[in-house]
Amino acid sequence: MSRSKQKTPVTGITTATSEKQDKRNANRKLRRCVKQRINEESDGTMLPLDKEISDVWLMGKDGKGRFDPVRHPNLMRK
Repeated sequence: MSRSKQKTPVTGITTATSEKQDKRNANRKLRRCVKQRINEESDGTMLPLDKEISDVWLMGKDGKGRFDPVRHPNLMRK
């Protein structure tokens, strides 16, 4: 696996390497809101959705984009 290559020329748009901590924080916030809603109201109200709690545009990356693998062969390495 030391010489493994990507099969598709796609990479993150910004310089952030990962969104792992952003996703952890968003899920913690969602779980906390769901627990509070369940504990305070038992009349069958709707639980909050993930998109209501966090915004994907506030995370480290702004999506993915394609690049030319001939011009940037170093990005094809895993």
